[in-house]
Amino acid sequence: MVILFDLFNLSEDIFDIIFATKQQKIVAKLLIGIIKEKGGEITKTEMSFIANKLHNGELVTEIDEPEYKGKKVKLSYNKRQFYDRILTPMKSMGLVYYDLYKKTYRISDRFNKEVQRIGIMWLQEMRKPAVSLNIKNNKPK
Repeated sequence: MVILFDLFNLSEDIFDIIFATKQQKIVAKLLIGIIKEKGGEITKTEMSFIANKLHNGELVTEIDEPEYKGKKVKLSYNKRQFYDRILTPMKSMGLVYYDLYKKTYRISDRFNKEVQRIGIMWLQEMRKPAVSLNIKNNKPK
């Protein structure tokens, strides 16, 4: 997944930075909230239950979007897209860790560690000496 951000217009909400659409942001935030409520870890069966509830439009919750403040909202999200656009990117970025042995999903701090590593890589690149470029001047004859 590619994260594009504008340094001068950086949102205060991490989900705005990571996810491209408002719907993805809402579903991802909901998923993290559910995992937090369950102590930071849920089983594969529980994840499947969430995906099915979303797919069938049966998940009712409150979301913190201004236009929905204080209202119960029925959320609907395609199951395949949930796995492809929400869960898989969250796993690949290190936001969520899947334990193959326990068959559980857990909130992870790996994303933070990787972003710090990327920052260090940039500092190292800045400190490298300049490379001389041989630019040919191709004037038409």
